Amino acid sequence: MKLAILDDYQQLALKSADWDRLRRRGVEVTVFHEAFASRDEAAAKLAPFEVLNLMRERTPFPRELIDKLPRLKYIALTGLRSASLDLAACSARGIPVSHTGPGRTSAVTAELAFGLILAAARDFARAERNMRTGRWHEGLRGGTVLEGKRLGVIGLGKLGGRVAGYAKAFGMQVAAWSQNLTTERAAELGVAKVTKEELLRTSDFVSIHLVLSDRTRNLIGAADIALMKPSAVLVNTSRGPIVNEKAMLAALAGGKLAHAALDVYDQEPLPAGHPLRSMENVTLIPHLGYVSDDVLAGFWGDSIENVEAWLDGKPTRVLNPEALSRR
Repeated sequence: MKLAILDDYQQLALKSADWDRLRRRGVEVTVFHEAFASRDEAAAKLAPFEVLNLMRERTPFPRELIDKLPRLKYIALTGLRSASLDLAACSARGIPVSHTGPGRTSAVTAELAFGLILAAARDFARAERNMRTGRWHEGLRGGTVLEGKRLGVIGLGKLGGRVAGYAKAFGMQVAAWSQNLTTERAAELGVAKVTKEELLRTSDFVSIHLVLSDRTRNLIGAADIALMKPSAVLVNTSRGPIVNEKAMLAALAGGKLAHAALDVYDQEPLPAGHPLRSMENVTLIPHLGYVSDDVLAGFWGDSIENVEAWLDGKPTRVLNPEALSRR
């Protein structure tokens, strides 16, 4: 039995859980540390494997790829869901997909989001680049004090609610909007419920905390960015395509948006020659929102449990139970 762990970019998977539990049962474990260059490369390299352990949405798995893996029998997915995995295609093939617990992703992602707000406010990324290249204060902005500024939170669920709480602790005013936001939820957190337009016009920082869906794709487009203050900062730790990348790049390049602090991108990993990499008014990190030692230990520990249960003929945490009747 061959199992592949995909997209372990930081080479932490084998250190985070006891994979010898599977090896003692005759499972050969292989780790892929690099992203696949194409769907064809993924199909060729994954062809020998019966079991795949996917790191959330890092490698998309549409039907076209699943159908090119005739030996595939089981998928262990880290996290609760993956929008880029075709569950229907897995079910049609009788391939069960098991998820893991969420870990402490709400806290770790919210903390990172507020860290980006702080970094953008004080120009930390550019200051760090200066220090690495022997410079000092050259080219740095004066910096912004958060106290008294307005944070606009788009999406006031678990993550957005935590970020709103952190902002209030820093003395910020907080406003929120989403398609589903209720007056009761805003009142519960002591946050002003406003329209999308008002949030964009009046906020000094805008932080996005939504799930990517047909409703939220390109939710922040050129017209929305044009409403924002030229001094505003846009923070995105949710999913890249929620913001229209072309419109954001144009606003950053044209001085219509002061700064963007980003953890997520339309294409991941972000290509080496992408324009964002050469812009000075951005803070960039490589999709670390959920990445922490305890979260990864939970993800891969649960994955091992899931594979063991499947080997025993009693798969657990199955996202597509209809697949079990097709085996």
